[in-house]
Amino acid sequence: MRTRVLRLLRRPWTAAVAAVALVVSVLVAMPASGAAAAACRVDYTVDAWAGGYTARVRVTNLGPSVSDWRLTWTYTGDQQVTSAWNATVTQTGASVVAVDAGWNGALSSGGTAEFGVQGTWRSAAPVPDDFALNGASCGGDGGTPPATPSPTTTPPTTPSPTTTPPTTPSPTTTPPTTPPATTAPPSAECGDAVICSDFEDQAGPEPSGDWRFTAPDCQGTGAVTVDPAVAHGGDRSLRVDGRAGYCNHAFVTHAADLSSVGPVMYVRMWVRHTTALPVSHVTFVSMPDSAQGGRALRVGGQNGALQWNRESDDATLPAQSPAGVALSRPLPTDGWQCLRFAVDTSAGHLDTWLGDEQVPGLHADGVPTQDVDQQWLARAAAPRPTALRLGWESYATGDDTLWFDDVAVGSAPIGC
Repeated sequence: MRTRVLRLLRRPWTAAVAAVALVVSVLVAMPASGAAAAACRVDYTVDAWAGGYTARVRVTNLGPSVSDWRLTWTYTGDQQVTSAWNATVTQTGASVVAVDAGWNGALSSGGTAEFGVQGTWRSAAPVPDDFALNGASCGGDGGTPPATPSPTTTPPTTPSPTTTPPTTPSPTTTPPTTPPATTAPPSAECGDAVICSDFEDQAGPEPSGDWRFTAPDCQGTGAVTVDPAVAHGGDRSLRVDGRAGYCNHAFVTHAADLSSVGPVMYVRMWVRHTTALPVSHVTFVSMPDSAQGGRALRVGGQNGALQWNRESDDATLPAQSPAGVALSRPLPTDGWQCLRFAVDTSAGHLDTWLGDEQVPGLHADGVPTQDVDQQWLARAAAPRPTALRLGWESYATGDDTLWFDDVAVGSAPIGC
């Protein structure tokens, strides 16, 4: 039996970044009674726009335990895979092969693994239904494929996504240097992390101890205080009253020197805020970067979605095109969110997770993707953050109130 769910996903983008995204979920499960048992179940979830798509693939092993896995399928449209995460994915003609990344190869009976692919299409992008795990079919009877994603009818004012496959190298043949999230997320314990702060040591209303107020460029009406009434865990958190306008910078910086953390720097924080990310650019995490001569590697938002920004050349990840913004995610308001990221200080790769979901548009593995990361990859030097600052910096409009708690930085993955 196969269940197909087709629904239109509407995101609250402005007209400047309007894009029609189609989300398609396909469940390939056990066949009808009397047929051979399926070897696996596959959930294939597509986020598509005119000319491009990402697909999140979750495979469940319904057979005996395996020490490694190989999932195959065939595209019946003209999709072309350009990159992948959590697996090594190759494509020959219409045939696609996804092989485990090593660290997520073992699948017990009933165990799951999740990976993702990104790619292009021109005229048709039906969902595949012939998945097989290690050569054994996951079931499926053909059926009628869902409708092909439709391009937006309102031309965006920013560069629109390409309708032809990019000319950059096709699918990646090696796993990313930075290990992305696995199906078993890392522990939330700090371990030997260089920074491990729940702000419970803060006795007064002003940040103290390892945390100190700073305004990197100019100081105005923004403020940072210790809040004894709001916390993710314990009794205290760090509160930032962020104010719009370029000269209202308000941050705290931690005393730890991060210049030797790595080679992959992992950061985990819980953050809560009151106001949706604005259309204009804002920053709430700022890390001085020696590869930029001390200018900041920044995490914030623009066009309603999370983004990375590089101060030295103002490059953004993802690009602020409809295709790029559609691959990011908003930062939900009025609730604690676990934000994690990994910065590879040797290869320059980046990965970002909201909770345990990797954000496709905030993933940089060195393989350019049209209208998503070419601007970001134009700089060859890998980032080398030296400190962590939390706060608020607006460059136009954008008041917000934020809280930070349970902040950790170390050389090993740190979960939520």
